[in-house]
Amino acid sequence: MEYVLLGFVLIILMLLYFKVADRFNIIDKPNLRSSHTEITLRGGGIIFWFASLIYFVQHLQYNYLFFTGITLVSLVSFWDDIQSLSNKIRISIHFLAISLIFFDLGIFESLPIWQIITAYILSIGLINAYNFMDGINGITGLYTLSVMGALLYVNAKIQLFVDASFIKYAMIASLVFLFFNYRKKAKCFAGDVGSIAIAFWIIYLVLKLILNTNSLIWLLFLAVYGADAVCTILHRLYLKQNIFEAHRLHLYQVLSNEYKMQHRLVSLYYAIVQAGISFLVVSLYQIVEDIILFTVVIIPLLIVYSSKFYLLNKYNLKTQS
Repeated sequence: MEYVLLGFVLIILMLLYFKVADRFNIIDKPNLRSSHTEITLRGGGIIFWFASLIYFVQHLQYNYLFFTGITLVSLVSFWDDIQSLSNKIRISIHFLAISLIFFDLGIFESLPIWQIITAYILSIGLINAYNFMDGINGITGLYTLSVMGALLYVNAKIQLFVDASFIKYAMIASLVFLFFNYRKKAKCFAGDVGSIAIAFWIIYLVLKLILNTNSLIWLLFLAVYGADAVCTILHRLYLKQNIFEAHRLHLYQVLSNEYKMQHRLVSLYYAIVQAGISFLVVSLYQIVEDIILFTVVIIPLLIVYSSKFYLLNKYNLKTQS
């Protein structure tokens, strides 16, 4: 009953936000680098912050640092959705928010300085990778369900590391967001406020699980997004492009834009592949060494993403002929 009520409240909040977004013209206008063609309300991902707020109100004594952090990244991201901010401001706020959850998790007391620096780079990098990947209908919501579902299973069957409802609140918010976004003509897009807020939530959970199990293998719960983001950044650096500017070089963009694959189908593929990888990780945890499992997962992903170059070349040759 609790989660049904939560879903109902979040739907109402989303509908109220639509009125605000429409009133203040908070919209996403398509451009040459967009994967959509129609003007759509932006910032629907604010539903993730609302879900965290509702959870926080019920658990004041436990989650104030996390909630402060997700509020900071949500505010700066929402501002960026309305009026573009400099990268320095955004990264500074991300650094501050990550510092808050590091305090909450006791990272500053438990890890050496080089590992703390690595954790900062990894955390901020994953937040921005999650944001980069938010470009077609359904991809953020479905991928989030895939990751959160895996974390919920681990929490229930392998290692209890967090209150289960903390994960379920994020999943309910994803379902509500998908109701409005996973359509041929989406009612809204997540915006930076959505992709970055839920990325922050996921990173907090993954870090907490890593610290509880003393294993980095759980980073593979983000393997699909991570591999795509890293490969695309390397590709853009090779092309001497500004990696912070909008582009259409992610694999999902090539499939959606150049090869006209249905957006919702591409999003579903991403979520299914990640679910398969997560199943493999859970099944082989403590059976296969971490380094072997990382190799088994990452190498096939790199091969898949390398096919993007073949697809782009084939498309360019076709359009030139």
